[in-house]
Amino acid sequence: MSHTFHPTSLREYDIRGIVGETLGENDARAIGRSFGTLIRRAGGSRVAVGYDGRESSPILEAALVEGLNASGCNAVRIGCGPTPMLYFAEATLEVDGGIEITGSHNPANYNGFKMVFQHRPFFGTDILGLGEMAAAADWEDGTGTNETLDIADIYLDRLMAGYEGGTFRIGWDAGNGAAGPIVERLAERLPGEHFTLFTDIDGSFPNHHPDPTDESNLADLKKLVADNKLDFGLAFDGDGDRIGAIDGTGRVIWGDQLLAILAEPVLRKAPGATIIADVKASQALYDRIAELGGEPLMWKTGHSLIKSKMKETGAPLAGEMSGHIFFAQDYYGFDDALFAAIRLISAAHILGKSVTELRGQLPEMINTPEMRFQVDESRKFPVIEEVLARLKAEGAEVNDTDGARVNTEDGWWLLRASNTQDVLVARAEASSQGGLERLVGQIDAQLAASGLERGAQTGH
Repeated sequence: MSHTFHPTSLREYDIRGIVGETLGENDARAIGRSFGTLIRRAGGSRVAVGYDGRESSPILEAALVEGLNASGCNAVRIGCGPTPMLYFAEATLEVDGGIEITGSHNPANYNGFKMVFQHRPFFGTDILGLGEMAAAADWEDGTGTNETLDIADIYLDRLMAGYEGGTFRIGWDAGNGAAGPIVERLAERLPGEHFTLFTDIDGSFPNHHPDPTDESNLADLKKLVADNKLDFGLAFDGDGDRIGAIDGTGRVIWGDQLLAILAEPVLRKAPGATIIADVKASQALYDRIAELGGEPLMWKTGHSLIKSKMKETGAPLAGEMSGHIFFAQDYYGFDDALFAAIRLISAAHILGKSVTELRGQLPEMINTPEMRFQVDESRKFPVIEEVLARLKAEGAEVNDTDGARVNTEDGWWLLRASNTQDVLVARAEASSQGGLERLVGQIDAQLAASGLERGAQTGH
């Protein structure tokens, strides 16, 4: 029996959909059959499987394992936990791949699948290939086995192995996501004083949406830090692969600012190393990496793309504005918000400054939030091509790594097509408010020249 996926569910970096509408048990089973078949054909036989705290996750996990087994693959089930724990299992156990069932930071009615194939990211054409295999029922047959493995203790030990000292008073907000129990246990093991919020796993997310890059979701953490006069606060998304942070005064430390802080201890150990950030990151970050003697590299947005570039360049550290932080120095190169938290604590200790001081010494830039606006899927990439052609004809200073990032005397602006939605994403950064307005005016002018207007803005 072949299987056809809903056309919206096979995405660039993962498989994702609304449970009961665009994603269900039959999809999970077909993913297991197709992924298991690829593993078998590559000479493998064992796949690690984990899942997040959403209400639909256990049902999808059971169906996924059925599919893996039917393809002749053996499943190593590590149970409920954050996505980085699944990545850790795939990196350290004798397995040939790994799948985490997770809706990441999406609303409670969503779910999905993040995959690793023989220690490399599985995305883009790999994911589309699963759909083609399912449609053709191009599957191996077999009878796989199941084993259950509790790796939480080993994972915790490995996280703590990254700790290089520092005794602070810290607030932790797990947002009722899959990282909650690990956060609790980390807080018990670290020196200092720790205050935790929402560490019980609840897939309905009753307290706030589990996306730490939206400042409104940090309100509870800000209150906790202020009420208890804590040194800083840490927050995690629904599956624990993205980190958010605030300093002791409640200021948000954005993804690129975290990377600027984390880069210094990394470059002390690896002078001159390449450090990668996505095209949405501040120019101040690239300047800081260079100032520290590192080699800054601007790359495409998307955790799978960044991980691939890290392997290619041997970069010890990379990060995105969205809070994905990737450590290859003394770690495995995947995005792990819990490990990034440990390294931030260690960085404050190593650099001999409070997190508030480290945040305070970063230049204050004036920037827009990430602006997203609807555009027809068929126009998404052509609009970017039109913009690039016009800019190049004008002789503008433009970087086309991922869309158009334009440098001017005022600062820079970016326009790129989202890989996962029918939206264009824009951002601008300047050293003055007037400069920012001029940059946003340039974005508007380019959109108008392609028959669009920024007014049709959408949320995340």
